[in-house]
Amino acid sequence: MNPRIKEATPTSDYKLKVVFTNGEHGTYDCSPLLNFGVFRELQDHQYFQQVTVLDGTVTWPNEQDICPDTVYLDSQKEKA
Repeated sequence: MNPRIKEATPTSDYKLKVVFTNGEHGTYDCSPLLNFGVFRELQDHQYFQQVTVLDGTVTWPNEQDICPDTVYLDSQKEKA
């Protein structure tokens, strides 16, 4: 099982700086999702900034979420 998300900080260019439960840090690019179904609402920059972590998953107020496995596998990991 991949680690879950511990912290997520939104950036101005629709990316999330994330800290995983195993201590790794990475950046996940949400921009490819912005024109897809329920994720279109994330185009609103103020709304995108409302991201939170709930039970190891990034989520927004209107219940959009991204699978933590996807975030982990597709994030650009930072070198230690």
